[in-house]
Amino acid sequence: MNELLAARSLTTLPVVTLGGEAVAQVKDTVFDAAAGRITGFTLSGRGLLSGPLKQSLPWSGVHALGPHAVMIRDARALQDTSVVVARREAQQGRVLHAKVLTDEGAEVGTVLDVIVEGGTGGRVVGFRIAAGKVQGSRRRRHRVYVPRGETLAVSGRALVIPADATRYVADDLPAFVARVGAFRAGREGTAS
Repeated sequence: MNELLAARSLTTLPVVTLGGEAVAQVKDTVFDAAAGRITGFTLSGRGLLSGPLKQSLPWSGVHALGPHAVMIRDARALQDTSVVVARREAQQGRVLHAKVLTDEGAEVGTVLDVIVEGGTGGRVVGFRIAAGKVQGSRRRRHRVYVPRGETLAVSGRALVIPADATRYVADDLPAFVARVGAFRAGREGTAS
């Protein structure tokens, strides 16, 4: 599995061509919540006083996503913002501050961040949530990481995850990598 990154940590990452030219920086990450993937990034100019750009970066133009930069082949990867952000999709894809519910109806917490896989996939693998007491965690009320699961519904007000995902929480991002692997292995074992 590629390195896991918090979506909020992507804000202000430089967008760099393979030739080494910094052409923009990430303003926001745009998701297709139902598909569980990044669809692209809105951009701002490089520099403290630079405002938003009229161009965005669709995921198809990303060569690789890493913890220090978003790599693109060249500046031709940038597209009109409407290609990345369609009003209807952007509203349906809002997950920050949404309530997290299990598919059995239990409220688990509130979304604080989205965890994505770096590299070339752009896949959403889980969420950082402010949670009440969650199975597998040592603390009562705190922030935990929970896997996304394959059945996901997002309404802008609520995020629905599989109930069994709550058995695979982690208190920190490094431990979450192993928990995501265990969750996936457990899901594949039940699908057989």
